[in-house]
Amino acid sequence: MQFLDVRTDYAFKKVFGSKESKNILISFLNSIVYKESTKKIADLTIVDPYNIPMLKGMKDTFVDVKADLNDGTKVIIEMQVLNHMGFEKRVLYNAAKNYSVQLNKNESYELLNPVIALNIVDFNMFNENNEVITNFKLLEKQQFINYNDDIELIFIELPKFSKTEEELENITDQWIYFIKNAGSLEYIPKNIDECIVEALKSVNEAGMSKSELESQHKRKEFIFIQKSSIELAKEQGIAQGIEQGMEKGIQEGENKKAMEIAKNLLDVLDDETISLKTGLSKEEIHALR
Repeated sequence: MQFLDVRTDYAFKKVFGSKESKNILISFLNSIVYKESTKKIADLTIVDPYNIPMLKGMKDTFVDVKADLNDGTKVIIEMQVLNHMGFEKRVLYNAAKNYSVQLNKNESYELLNPVIALNIVDFNMFNENNEVITNFKLLEKQQFINYNDDIELIFIELPKFSKTEEELENITDQWIYFIKNAGSLEYIPKNIDECIVEALKSVNEAGMSKSELESQHKRKEFIFIQKSSIELAKEQGIAQGIEQGMEKGIQEGENKKAMEIAKNLLDVLDDETISLKTGLSKEEIHALR
């Protein structure tokens, strides 16, 4: 068996944003958003469900799915493959925008429903934190009094998740394992939740047309090239920095050595001769005197 990489747009939308995704998405959100809560999602509506797959262009490295929960809460689920400048602000902006557009002019603020922005990222965002899932709300700084739950930001950092199939402890682990590893699996793991089994079946390459697979593989190749370009730029930048640092260190060492020689010649030679011997300027020699 071979499965599509769920971190790409077609597969992500097929799993979480298609007409058949309701039970799968309910299971996923209950395991992540409400994993430590007695409150569970009973029903939801997927906004603008994704129908069949054709690759829309390759300029973006993220994809999102939107859903309205049965209690009115709006959820934005985003898969972001590459980090970029301003990403954290964009997440906050999108959440705030989806919160504010609920009201028409002169409508009561009480009509506003909560917005949850759930972001799955394929890079590290918070290096000071080792947790795979981080959750942000509005809190008072010193006493951590909860101001309001209407805007909530949740991040899942895939690189921080390192559990193997045998180490999965609960359905939350299973879902994150699925998103990170589906593209490299060769079989459906044993003892996983039935909703995840359904998710894997939906991205089984055996049931897809040649054009669907070609589109998906091109998308994956595009993302690989983007990642490789960024890594190459980083490596070149680091190498250039090291080279410049070495050159600067060598130069500073030579200057220091020249200064020591000049000091020993101050009582023997004039400034012009010392300058010729050491390569120091007359001003530098004068300052030594």
